[in-house]
Order: sequence, then structure tokens, then C-alpha cells
Amino acid sequence: MGFKNKVLISEVLLFLLFNGFFLCLVRSEMIHYHDYVLTETSYTRLCSTKNILTVNGQFPGPEIHVHKGDTVILNVTNNGNYNVTLHWHGVKQPRNPWSDGPEYITQCPIKPGANFTYEIKFSSEEGTLWWHAHSDWSRATVHGAIIVYPENGTSYPFPNPHAEETIIFGRSNVTKPPSIFRFVSTIPISDDPNHSIDSSSYVLEGSWYKGDVMEIIEEALEKGGEPNLSDAFTINGQPGDLYDCSKPGTFRMLVEYGKTYLLRMVNAGMNEELFFSVAQHQLTVVGTDGAYIKPLTVDYLMITPGQTMDVLLEANQSSSHYYMAARAYSSGTGVPFDNTTTTAILQYSGNYTVPSSLSLPYLPSYNDTAAATNFTRGLRSLASEDHPIAVPKTVDTRVYTTISMNTYPCANNSCDGPNGSRVLASMSNISFVTPSIDILGAYYNQISGVYDTDFPNEPPYFFNFTADEISSDLLTPTFGTKVIVVEYNSSVEIVIQGTNLLSTAENHPMHLHGYNFYLVGSGFGNFNNVTDPNGYNLVDPPEVNTVGIPKNGWTAIRFLADNPGVWFMHCHLERHASWGMETAIIVKNGPTNETRMLPKPGYMPPC
Repeated sequence: MGFKNKVLISEVLLFLLFNGFFLCLVRSEMIHYHDYVLTETSYTRLCSTKNILTVNGQFPGPEIHVHKGDTVILNVTNNGNYNVTLHWHGVKQPRNPWSDGPEYITQCPIKPGANFTYEIKFSSEEGTLWWHAHSDWSRATVHGAIIVYPENGTSYPFPNPHAEETIIFGRSNVTKPPSIFRFVSTIPISDDPNHSIDSSSYVLEGSWYKGDVMEIIEEALEKGGEPNLSDAFTINGQPGDLYDCSKPGTFRMLVEYGKTYLLRMVNAGMNEELFFSVAQHQLTVVGTDGAYIKPLTVDYLMITPGQTMDVLLEANQSSSHYYMAARAYSSGTGVPFDNTTTTAILQYSGNYTVPSSLSLPYLPSYNDTAAATNFTRGLRSLASEDHPIAVPKTVDTRVYTTISMNTYPCANNSCDGPNGSRVLASMSNISFVTPSIDILGAYYNQISGVYDTDFPNEPPYFFNFTADEISSDLLTPTFGTKVIVVEYNSSVEIVIQGTNLLSTAENHPMHLHGYNFYLVGSGFGNFNNVTDPNGYNLVDPPEVNTVGIPKNGWTAIRFLADNPGVWFMHCHLERHASWGMETAIIVKNGPTNETRMLPKPGYMPPC
């Protein structure tokens, strides 16, 4: 063999070795490892101090940063006082319901002193999602943002922003200084040529309870009445200028004139949907629930608990300070709600005279259903070549279900609900009963008696669901752990019909685990299965995981059941979920190993 050939072969081998090594390095960065430790931590808000459950001592909790398609291995150690699970809201977890997280649906809780490792498998998601506790009301303080960047070598479908802010609304207590907001990630974001981010923190919208949230819901469930309201809303854990003892800590977002910022917004609140706006600035919504939409420029937005949004803000006003503000959208007549307003400050850089007082931005009235509807109906999937959608045009399985508030008689009218009754909630008049072991484990191990598979395809009674007055004979639900079962790869349509039982119709944010679905239709009144489908949007409906069912109205969703497992579906108003407005969907295994659930992990928390 000649010298030149030997040199050529050596160069080829070195090239292959180098590139193989490089590819291994790239591949290793796609799996990220984190440790979360749940502890009780002392925080002060609204002039009082209390202990709250936190992750790694932080509230809001750490951010998770990944690229599309990555995997996170996350070990949770529970050093708190309550059982807990964690859920990765909006992460589809393909074939992996074992790490989805809802208590007694896909796992038993992590008990105090125990630990469990979650495998979080990202797939098609891109944008802002979030994680939170999924056990009782512990998510009030146990939650944080998930940032899913585009795949390496790709970019946003809009011009790169100058910087990002994650804005989390929720029932929160407190926040640390902005410097700790950024969770240390294995991804060198500042070195990524596709993301010109020179600063990052998050803005989280929430609410604050002076009392212990776990005690609040336990007392409400024991006595059968409404839980106490929150005492404040928050933006990134801070109530803002309008609350007692809060002005010094008001969250501030620093901006430079002429630059555009990406706001990553999360409503982590427990029981209120929110209107949000920024004084003298418009907002352009470019993503919802980890999927891109056609840019929608608005003066305000409405975001329900569980929803996430990616929003562009251009700093194009005179250098000054401007209020960012949020307050409740509460559509239910006579339904109690937190009627306060949280604020943060958009602060321009530079030298100027700071105004002595700030004006609040325009926000719709708390009961302005038209404003909420106008915003929601403007959302449309991007549906581009780089970000296609696949709306099922035909349907194999149809479910028509009602969501209702209910009551149940108590002995001697001794409960705190209407007329001495107990307040409940239901889907198709079935108030969900949480089992004593997880449904996923029972399904996988073929354990009978844990759940029933006869959730009805239509309500048990038909009446004028949205009438002003409805007979009290219809108020009492049945009880059960009933699930919906669908075949693998079948196309599913679920029409969710709101009702006016108890004269308490309101907007309900319904969330489905394991899937993004297409919001193909929505309207007011009773759904008409003959005429209403004619108005479905099958071209560019928004792809979401949480959707608001309009007050006294209905919503139709479609999805392809291509993710086998057990997946929870519930109202994301936490009091309604606690009262039973929920079910689960079992998607059967497909015919091949690649279309079946992953095997059960070697360890799951015991019941």
C-alpha cells in the first residue's frame, strides 16, 4: 500500500473518529439531569410570614431549559410534610405515562422522606410549558416554568427577541431576587447562535394565601363548602404596588428602547382566569401551550389556569415606567373570586425623570365574557411548512360530555354548601372518585375493581343545559371512577358542554394530559350536533392542551389517539377538580413494540 493511500486512510479514520466523538458529545447534551428537593421554607408576603412547600428552597421553583426532543432525568426527594407528585404540564411523554405525575392516576404519591426519579421525554413541543405538583393543592407553591427551545440548527418562526422574561401568574407566596430565577441548565443558551438572549429571568402570575393552602382545601372538603379565596394575585411571586407591605418587592422588567422581548407567560393560579395587559404597549401572541400560532396583536390577553403563552413586546414608548397588571376574569354569577389587581413595572433603561405615580393599563371588566371570547377566537395555529398541523378530518370516537356544579345532601343540612348541602362537581353527572391505587398500575397489571370503563359517550339526561333556571332534581350526581377507553390511532372528538346547574355557569379551563388537541369549534348555548360542526375550523385551529369552555357554552376538540397509556382530563380550576370535575382516558396499545406503552419502570412509589 502506498504512502499516500496510508495517509488518506489515516485522515479518513481520524475524521470518522472525530465526528463520532462530536456526535456523542451532542447526543449526551440531549439528556439533562436535575435534582429537586421539596422542603418547607419560610417566606414573607402581605405583612406576614409562613412556611410554604418549595423546590430547592425557591419560589417559584427552578426553570427547566431544554431543546425540542430532549430528555430530562429528574430525581425528586420529598423532605416536606405531605405526600406529593410532580406533573410536566404540556409534555406529551410519548409512550411514557409512568412519569406523567397525577396522584392516583399514573402513580402513587412520593411520601415524606422518599424519592422518585421522573423521565421527562420531550417530543414535538416547542415554546413555554410548566411543571407543578399534582397532589391536592400543593401546586400553589410547587411549580416552575419549562422552556423548550427549537432544535439545534433551527430558529423561532419570528425574529429573535433581544431577551426573554418568563411571567408566571399563580397562587404564590413570595419570590427570591431575580438573580436566582434562572435555573442552571446544561444548555449554553448564550452560546446558541439561534437564540440572541442576553438576559433571562421569569415572570410568573399567581396568587397568595395568608393561610396554609393544604389546610384551606382540607377544611373546605370536610365542611362541604367553598374554600377561602386567595388574598392577592402575584407576578413572579410579588403582589405589587397595590397591596399592603408589597411595594418594595414589586417585580421590575428592565427593557431598552427599540428592542423586542419575548414574554414566556404561565398562569399557575389555582382558581382564577386572568386578564393581563401592559400600559401603552401592545402584545403579540406567537405561541400557546408549546405550539406556535399566527401572530395575534392585542391590547390585552386572557389566560386560564394551566395555560401558557409566548408573547412579544416591543419597547417602543417614551423611556419611563409602565404598569403591567392582571386581574380576574370571573364569569360566574354569584361565584366568589379574588377581586384584586396585581402589578409589575416595565422599566426602561436610561436617564429620565421617574413619574411620581403610574396609571393602570386597560383591563376588561371582571365579567366581560365578550372580551375573553374575542381574544380566544383570535388564536389560530401557524400551520406552516416548518410547523405543520394534522387535524383529524374524520372521527372514529365521539364523546359528548357535560361539566357541571352539583350538590349532595348532608345529614340535617349540616354542610356549608347551598341549603346545607355539600358542593360537588361532575362530568356527565359523574363526580369522580379518586381510587386508593393508581389507575395506570391497575390497568397495566390487570387489577379489577379499581376503575370502570363505562364512562358514557353522552350525558345521562338531556335538558336545556344552559337555561336560566334548571330543576333542582338534576343537582345530585352519581359517584364513580369511570374512564374513557379508545383504540390506538383512532381519531377522537370530545364536545364539552357547559351547564348552568346551581345558576353558577362559568368558564372552565379543561386540561388533557399526554396530548395537545385541536380546538376545532366553540359556541354559546347547547351544542347542536347537526349544524354546529359545519362551523368547525379544520384548517388552522389552535393546538393546545388546556382550553376554556365558555360560560353557558360548548367546545369541540379533536386529536389522534397515538399515545398509549392512561391520561388524566380535568378542570384546572383547582376547587372544581377537588370536587370531581375530571376523568381519565385510556388509549390502548398499538400492534407493535413501538406503538405500545413503555414497560413499567423498576421502581414506582408504593401506595
